[in-house]
Amino acid sequence: MKLFVLRIISLFSIINLFSFSSAGSSLFKTENDKDHDTVSFVSRFDADNNRCFKCHGQEKYEYTNETLGRQVNAMMCSERIIHKNDFYSSNHKSFSCTDCHSEEYVKFPHSGELRMEQKYNCIDCHGGDEKFAKYHFEEIEADYHKSTHFKMEDEGFSCWKCHNPHTYKITVRNNSNLKETIAYDNAICLNCHSNFSHFQLLTDRKEISIIEKHDWLPNQTSHFANVRCIECHTQINNNIPISHLIKSKDQAVKLCNECHSKNSILMASLYKFESKEQRRDGFFNGIILNASYVIGANRNQYLNTLSLIIFVGVIVIIGIHIILRIRKNKQNY
Repeated sequence: MKLFVLRIISLFSIINLFSFSSAGSSLFKTENDKDHDTVSFVSRFDADNNRCFKCHGQEKYEYTNETLGRQVNAMMCSERIIHKNDFYSSNHKSFSCTDCHSEEYVKFPHSGELRMEQKYNCIDCHGGDEKFAKYHFEEIEADYHKSTHFKMEDEGFSCWKCHNPHTYKITVRNNSNLKETIAYDNAICLNCHSNFSHFQLLTDRKEISIIEKHDWLPNQTSHFANVRCIECHTQINNNIPISHLIKSKDQAVKLCNECHSKNSILMASLYKFESKEQRRDGFFNGIILNASYVIGANRNQYLNTLSLIIFVGVIVIIGIHIILRIRKNKQNY
């Protein structure tokens, strides 16, 4: 009997080992496993843009002060620095600076009035264009209008508060490394919510601590590294790539089973861009296990049946053993 129990324990150990190995194999990818882009992008507006990058692409710039008749070195305001490499790796890399900014900026020194010019929003370029129809920008704008962020519109909140037009990259749709996607997207939120200098530009509220506000969350470090803020703080919309309906804090997800179950909300948000061909048993199997723990995500129909047979077998053997012991005791009396 002891030998039989030992074999059962060994069998379950082997089953768990193979399940973990197959489902979580991509968890241990190294930097050398990633695909690297070897093609350098060259903009057809490179010469025109260099006119701007000459000053705005670095911390220090110089110009000739005609009034004083001498060369002047000055420090560029940090908010006006746009690194050339970051711009040419962004989604707007194919544009000229004057596609979005006034042609008057080609003159130096710039007129002070140019700082007051109206800035474009995403929908100004992406709305009503069939080329971008698959991204549903109109629905994104509708979601945004219902969000808590929209309520700050009069205080200067806009698309650019989250999406820097000079550096923004849609990594969630072209980045195979999920951890990088999570870190990139969370950095967008933390740019204000963990930076009080930016936060106070939008509100008069006192500085808050993200760590203290989430002290109810078990294993904070693991959660912050493996899920995005928007997974818990937005209302899911299956028609758009990423939900923009930011909910109030009292509506945030706080129940463990909303993520850690086979009906996990992560499947409609964080993992929605993974290949549908990798779905099994009605939900993502190995994909979810790559970055988070979901109860039952590595379930296998055949192993389930085998486990049930073994369990029933053990119960039957125990039952037979009990019956035989009872009969033997009766014979002894």
